[in-house]
Amino acid sequence: MKTECETKGRLLRVAGQLLWENSYGAVSVDDICKRADAKKGSFYYFFPSKSDLAVAAMEADWQEKSGRLDTMFSAQVPPLERIERYCMGCYEGQKEKREQYGKVCGCPAMTLGSELSTQDEKIRMKAVEIMHRYVRYLESALRDAAAEGLIETDNPRTLAEELFCYNQGVLLQAKMRNDLAPLLGMKAGMYRLLQVRAETMAS
Repeated sequence: MKTECETKGRLLRVAGQLLWENSYGAVSVDDICKRADAKKGSFYYFFPSKSDLAVAAMEADWQEKSGRLDTMFSAQVPPLERIERYCMGCYEGQKEKREQYGKVCGCPAMTLGSELSTQDEKIRMKAVEIMHRYVRYLESALRDAAAEGLIETDNPRTLAEELFCYNQGVLLQAKMRNDLAPLLGMKAGMYRLLQVRAETMAS
């Protein structure tokens, strides 16, 4: 007999999978319930709306990634190497999703946020929250890089936001082209934005 916990977990997993594969508007509550083998009543028992499930799925996706981000951005790792690991992690993550879904998927949280920012405040706010979490990781690396004289900035927060914008632009380009190639140039692009010296890049 299926427990409530199992049913809720299955709904979250299926919602995450469908949001990776499709747009929010293309996924219905019926689609989610059918794939999760759950009754519609069970869906509404756990989640008042599709929007609430999407927000929970966005958070679950973040929690799955956060451990890897903690490792990438560990203070024990040299600051610029953290940036390199992040870029490679983006490539590897998208490669994995392409193998799983047959296409480059981009970042579901940011895609949902941009798709629904004028329609659904819960989803917009969750996307902004997740964006700020990413930016904090980048900011910590840039702050340490500046302290070591590897880059010049008096505002690592703003620079981190600019890097994240660039990161999302590359992910969007890769998604639209259904091609991982743009992601391979992400590190070089970030280094150009940071004005990292050639000798530093080569060391």
